[in-house]
Amino acid sequence: MILLVIDMQKGVVDEDLYAFNTFMERTAKLVAVARKNNVEVVFVRHDAGVGSGMSVGDEAFEIIDEVRPEAGEKVFVKTINSCFGNKDFRAYLEQKEDKRLMIIGLQTNYCVDATVKSAFERGYEVIIPEGTNSTFDNDYMSGETTVRYYNEDVWENIVDAVAFEEAVEMLEGPGH
Repeated sequence: MILLVIDMQKGVVDEDLYAFNTFMERTAKLVAVARKNNVEVVFVRHDAGVGSGMSVGDEAFEIIDEVRPEAGEKVFVKTINSCFGNKDFRAYLEQKEDKRLMIIGLQTNYCVDATVKSAFERGYEVIIPEGTNSTFDNDYMSGETTVRYYNEDVWENIVDAVAFEEAVEMLEGPGH
């Protein structure tokens, strides 16, 4: 299994995210548990382009300190919503025998959604732990409604939605 951490960047992580404290605690815990149990952690961050304020060299582009990548951990950059838009990311995953991805990060209705669907279409088993993806209120739905809509409806038949405690056990267990 790979723990895939999406867009946990200084320019996106904000207290206005739905269930911010729970989201942050659970995300940081899963990264820590994965590391402790030698489960590979892969990070992907979004580059919105030069001059956007969220591109290479901008502070907003950097991954937050709470889950900062450690030496040897892979970090990929994407320029579209799906992590699979990065050919190096795709190639890296394709050479792995284990086709299980536990996906956490931001934002539920953008990059997480696009990556979940792209992973499913490519035959990956997608695991979504409860409370480990979030988003902001938008013009159509609250952050809470958006998160529930994707987690409980849109992804219903394409992901293994698990309780947070179960996700921790999966990362700790034999064979991960």
